[in-house]
Amino acid sequence: MTVRYELKEDVAIPETQAEKPSRPVLQSMMRGAFNRCMNCGQGRLFDGFLQTRHACDKCGEEFHHHRADDAPPYFTITIVGHIIIPALLIVEVMWRPAIWIHMSIWLPLTVLLSFALMRPIKGALVGLQWALYMHGFDPESEDEFPVAPPDSERIT
Repeated sequence: MTVRYELKEDVAIPETQAEKPSRPVLQSMMRGAFNRCMNCGQGRLFDGFLQTRHACDKCGEEFHHHRADDAPPYFTITIVGHIIIPALLIVEVMWRPAIWIHMSIWLPLTVLLSFALMRPIKGALVGLQWALYMHGFDPESEDEFPVAPPDSERIT
């Protein structure tokens, strides 16, 4: 079976867009994990514990449109679970301590690890989004959110 495609002469071929400059993914993720601007590496990414700044105070790169959403807690739970559960099982098999000893060790350790890893993981995910031109970090993309209708067209 042979397939042939014939192009008509009057069909306009769309122009290819200029390739965007590549951004270093690992460097961007590391800068985000260490609370640094992914673009310049000088400004801070976070304003509070998990609240990102609107923009970098050094180079002006905007951060407000990132979409980390539920990914940082998901990855944090996965990583903490893979650390705590094997350690708990090893301690249980080797020494068989009382339950109150398990509770006094593993509950605080789980909470501390979760708080320690949440911010670097969120920063790394924002850095990944920036490096891959995702969710508003692409200057050539259109807005992902629809414009709100005027008050006269809203349904009440």
